[in-house]
Amino acid sequence: MGRLVFAWLLAVGISATATEAAGLERFQFTQTAMAVPVKLVLYAEDASTANRAAQAVFQRFHHLNEILSDYDRNSELRRLCATSGEGRSMPISQDLWTVLHAAQHWAKRSAGAFDVTVGPVVRQWRRARRRETLPPPDKLAEARNRVGYHLLRLDPERRSAQLLRPRMRLDLGGIAKGYALDEAMEVLRRHGITRALIDAGGDLVLGCPPPKRPGWLIGIAPLEADAAPSHYLWLSRRAIATSGDAWQFVEIDGRRYSHLVDPRTGVGLTDHSSVTVIAPTGMTADALASTVSVLGPQKGLALIDATPETAAFIVRHSDGSPRTYQSSRWRNYPRAEPESACSRPD
Repeated sequence: MGRLVFAWLLAVGISATATEAAGLERFQFTQTAMAVPVKLVLYAEDASTANRAAQAVFQRFHHLNEILSDYDRNSELRRLCATSGEGRSMPISQDLWTVLHAAQHWAKRSAGAFDVTVGPVVRQWRRARRRETLPPPDKLAEARNRVGYHLLRLDPERRSAQLLRPRMRLDLGGIAKGYALDEAMEVLRRHGITRALIDAGGDLVLGCPPPKRPGWLIGIAPLEADAAPSHYLWLSRRAIATSGDAWQFVEIDGRRYSHLVDPRTGVGLTDHSSVTVIAPTGMTADALASTVSVLGPQKGLALIDATPETAAFIVRHSDGSPRTYQSSRWRNYPRAEPESACSRPD
């Protein structure tokens, strides 16, 4: 996934008077979870409440990693993959069921542009990026034979899953982080905290805004790595995710290949782009950002416009210069001038 920029104005630029008037204090926590840096900013009545809530949030992240990780050989996801082709269903936890059920929903909505069975092909492209050479055609073809969302069968009555071909590998990289963010925000709500922002590797879930502010000030990710945000929005009670190749790509024989792979072709995306999606939940934003990246501007924005309460902004390098696209609802979100993102440090 790409990276969003959280503009700290709303945290560091608030006067002590405004915060105290609301009876809340600002707290920030940082920890690595699910292989990404996780930042938690929340407003609570006291440090004890904030610390208990933050500890519970990170515990939830670590627990979900034990379930959803593609890298951990002992995760529930990997145990499911180990049963592929055995002709039997495996009962799965509610968390894994929720993610796989949502994944299959987006796979069908996108005609396979989103597909968590893409794991075998993704592994080929991971090696390609390390070695800076294209995947061998025979190995890529063999990997593609193990990809297809129709090869994942879910049984709602038994809450079980079955992988129909041997050596299948599920990759939840385009949806699991969003689910974890949603769950983390729910943990905060159970601790009585509603004014919060959770940032997991650049994907965000936002609660109610900080005291005396219209929202959280969010910088929209640019096309190029480490460049300034393209523009800013005030957002609250929403999730926002970015997918793109600014940080993860490889150039082979003069052509740029993204870490994002089209499940339908088995080839890494070659259009240099950044897709930012706003949605009611982190899981929806996460999945749609990946899906729109694969579908491209025309079909991707059609899917966004057909999905209630979502909006998308695309920057795509075309014909030697960047070109922007936006969905019909993108203009509904209040903008902030870039100058308003400047603030003096704490």
